[in-house]
Amino acid sequence: MKNYVRNEKLRNIAIIAHVDHGKTTLVDAMFRQSGLFREGQEVDDRIMDSMDLERERGITISAKNCAVTWKDVKINIIDTPGHADFGGEVERSLSMADGALLLVDASEGPLPQTRFVLKKTFEAGLKVIVVINKIDRKDARTDEVLDEIYDLFIDLDATEEQLDFTYLYAIGRDGVAQKTLEEKGENLHVLFDMIIDEMPAPKYDPDEPFQMLVADLDYSDYLGRLAIGKIFHGEAHQKETLACIDENGDHNPLKVSKLQVYDGLNVRAVDVAQPGDIIVLSGIEDVKIGDTICTKENPRSLKRIVVDEPTVSMRFTINTSPLAGLEGKIVQSSKIRERLQKETLRNVAIKVEYTEERDTFIVKGRGEFQLAIIIETMRREGFELCVGRPEVILKHKNGKKLEPMEHIFVDCDENFMGIVTEKLSARKGKMTNLVNNGKGRVRIEFSIPSRSLIGYRDEFLTDTKGTGILNSYLEGYGEYRGAFPSRFTGSIVSDRGGKAVAYAIFNLEPRGNLFIEPGDPVYEGMIIGEHNRDNDINANPTKEKKLTNMRASGKDESVILSPVKPMTLERAIHFLREDEMVEVTPKSIRLRKTILSAQTRHTMRSAFLKES
Repeated sequence: MKNYVRNEKLRNIAIIAHVDHGKTTLVDAMFRQSGLFREGQEVDDRIMDSMDLERERGITISAKNCAVTWKDVKINIIDTPGHADFGGEVERSLSMADGALLLVDASEGPLPQTRFVLKKTFEAGLKVIVVINKIDRKDARTDEVLDEIYDLFIDLDATEEQLDFTYLYAIGRDGVAQKTLEEKGENLHVLFDMIIDEMPAPKYDPDEPFQMLVADLDYSDYLGRLAIGKIFHGEAHQKETLACIDENGDHNPLKVSKLQVYDGLNVRAVDVAQPGDIIVLSGIEDVKIGDTICTKENPRSLKRIVVDEPTVSMRFTINTSPLAGLEGKIVQSSKIRERLQKETLRNVAIKVEYTEERDTFIVKGRGEFQLAIIIETMRREGFELCVGRPEVILKHKNGKKLEPMEHIFVDCDENFMGIVTEKLSARKGKMTNLVNNGKGRVRIEFSIPSRSLIGYRDEFLTDTKGTGILNSYLEGYGEYRGAFPSRFTGSIVSDRGGKAVAYAIFNLEPRGNLFIEPGDPVYEGMIIGEHNRDNDINANPTKEKKLTNMRASGKDESVILSPVKPMTLERAIHFLREDEMVEVTPKSIRLRKTILSAQTRHTMRSAFLKES
């Protein structure tokens, strides 16, 4: 019988919430009220959103750690992403936590991504405190939301202990929390007290030697590779000689060159770290997420972090367009390979496969949004590359073809219910639930293949005039539901290189929606617009007006062009067909055919038609 004790000087909590329910804002307020900043110190909003992409999009992409101290107890806070595409981040961050704070919007209630992260929390056996946030909203419905949370807990098979959760009401933006709706909260002290009183302290066996599970990796120019994780047993000491057990069970020796713990937003060096604390170790180069770091004398591995399998893959390759190398600093396939390899070390949910073609890599992840974030990050780092259409990863079992299925929730105006249902049914979606609350909006649930959602979200926003809300989570694998058209329009493809001319663009506008403006560089095989019909057409965007020496009234009037919507990475990825790619550079996002030559494409199409 193991003799576990608890380290009452510590609490490790994960904060989980759906996107935009106020999680990062609440952490800001916790920082300010715990005395982390001196009075009058200027501090940015959304401190935990450290990446530019997180600040721009208002979402948490990577799990991050920080620590505050309250009544001599150190609280390690693990900020987890609220989006299912970053599920690998959720699983590894929960491995460091002993409890979780669930944040729910007082109007929107628990949404699908909340469900995804909470399911992982229950599987990890963590205790949950619920915070109903934004109670000052005019459309707040706190009692109904509380009932929905209970329903969700029951639906996710919560234990009786987990069902008996404590809850608080909060206005994260103002930094106030209260136990009842009637009382007026002044600060977050009640939340801090509840974390210390209700959340279990980390437990450890005093007779066991040092053991730590690597849950995150970082890199320092001065210290090299950094391993981050929670100490399960024993103490860690500076300059100590330890062993790292990898996935194959091999033991790699390491000497701790620096031992650090979290202090506020930063880390500080210590000589000794207590059991249960989250530490940053340097001194080992070859370490992966899920490895165990332990003593050399008693090497014992902990259970590895297991993440859900990837469901979407994309083809990454070097930029082969005529404009390659003009806008980016990094264009070599070896550098792209190195960068993708680095991504797999830091992100357990990403896998990279190498193909027979030296310049092509298959990158697998949880969803096209996760892969789009990687592409956007690489683009900002100076990379130039081309990426293909996202494809779902199919499985075969007992002679049946299986594909990933999503459970989606649609909240829209009842006037748009017809168009939404029609489009989702055409994409092999099956309606499972419909709720009309009589207030003009409907909530519909569908079971739908993951591939059906690739490119649909933009269409959904257009169909609902920007007022619809669409959320989804992965249900698992189901039987393949058959083919459906992914796009009902074709592409307008440039048949030569040069610079786009206003006269040519003006004459092409009746053919469809154009992506280029006068002066933009074009090349043969580049997609310059979306054709109104379902077939592709070749066009000349560089054609200039024939000049004559005859002048007549109105002959030389300047043309007025329709405004061009700027091309975003997500929009470009959603637009793609199987034979198309996105050319991504630090300055531009262009669409192109995989085979640039119009003659080669024509020959291949003719050969295909003959065969069929």
